[in-house]
Amino acid sequence: GESREKDKGHIAMGIDIKAGGRKIASNNRTSPKSENPYIRLLVKLYRFLSRRTESGFNAVVLKRLFMSRVNRAPMSVSRLVSYTKGKENKIAVIVGTITDDARVQEMPKLTVCALRVTEGARARILKAGGEILTFDQLALRAPTGANTVLLRGPKNAREAVSHFGKAPGTPGSSAKPYVRAKGRKFEKARGKRSSRGFRV
Repeated sequence: GESREKDKGHIAMGIDIKAGGRKIASNNRTSPKSENPYIRLLVKLYRFLSRRTESGFNAVVLKRLFMSRVNRAPMSVSRLVSYTKGKENKIAVIVGTITDDARVQEMPKLTVCALRVTEGARARILKAGGEILTFDQLALRAPTGANTVLLRGPKNAREAVSHFGKAPGTPGSSAKPYVRAKGRKFEKARGKRSSRGFRV
């Protein structure tokens, strides 16, 4: 009975963990969720390069290869042209898609590297005498990212983003409401505003 009394004084106390558990890991991805074998091969390549070179460029490319499609926003040819003005001799690098833009009249000669280039954009770039590289070709040409311009598309240009934020109609909100149609009968404050039919 005496030994049992002694043990009572040395009961290991548990830690009081708040609801939701103890947060240990970060939420940053360490590998892509994509099952695409080509993406996975590029990850292998850039994981090696970011480990073996002192270049921040390779680390950023690797991080962006992990990203979801929403975070790898596409970039149009028009943005590409404006961002590379005066840097035409450098390689423009986009970890995402390059899309065509019919509004661009004059296309300069550009060297670009992207995960994907749409058919129209590809034709435009090649017609102007430009060059399109894949990321494995870029790794051979610029293993440290020297003489490159790293670009990314507008992530918040998605239509869905315009609905985010404070509830529509509340003071200081510029969020777009989810409305079925833009007709006279749908959320137009009809009867409460003279510009919308009549005002009571």
